[in-house]
Amino acid sequence: MELITILVMSVIILIILVILLKLNKKNINLIKQVGNDKKLNEITNSLPENEEVCREILSMLKNDDVNIKVSDENKEASLYIVATNTILIANIKNTFTRIQTIAHECIHSIQDKHLLWFNFIFSNIYLLYFGIIIILTLFDKIISPNKYAIILVMMSILLFFIRSYLETDAMIKARFLAKEYMQTKEDAIDQKNIEIIVENLDKMNAIGIKFYNLTLLFQYLSKVIIYCIVAII
Repeated sequence: MELITILVMSVIILIILVILLKLNKKNINLIKQVGNDKKLNEITNSLPENEEVCREILSMLKNDDVNIKVSDENKEASLYIVATNTILIANIKNTFTRIQTIAHECIHSIQDKHLLWFNFIFSNIYLLYFGIIIILTLFDKIISPNKYAIILVMMSILLFFIRSYLETDAMIKARFLAKEYMQTKEDAIDQKNIEIIVENLDKMNAIGIKFYNLTLLFQYLSKVIIYCIVAII
């Protein structure tokens, strides 16, 4: 009974999330449109290359011991890897959002290391736990799946709040840090253009932060539903 209750509640929440995500689809298309605006991209083309931008922002944060790697792969995402204290910058050369994206990862590098490490380790434990209980349940090695489903729900909730906190914090602060950085480059970009860039970043962030959290919740909730279905079948 508990398993069915968890499944029903999860499905209801998932349906609500799908509706919300679909309602935001137009806004996401708007983000893509703004992100590919050639005029906006030309404004930031006068700023240094991504690696130099990253080093300068890290210097502003007084955090110069971070490793920086620049990738030419389009499929990779920019991220901060706490295990190696490395910022990986994806192929974001021709977009005005690159300054905020780099600032975002730099913010991650100065966040509470205990929380970053907990998120890193717990995320891997979570995925391992999910994989193991799925396999054991498929082979009828788990007698009472209810408690495993409840543990999965609790782990999902905890991981969602930790990940959401870290990412939302970085997304909000990155906007101000990006503006502060651009203001140090008066020879490359004037105040008027900085305001234009920031104004468009604000439009994207207003949509993007909410959409990210909805998507994150969707990912964790999907795993709960998958396990419940496997356990019931």
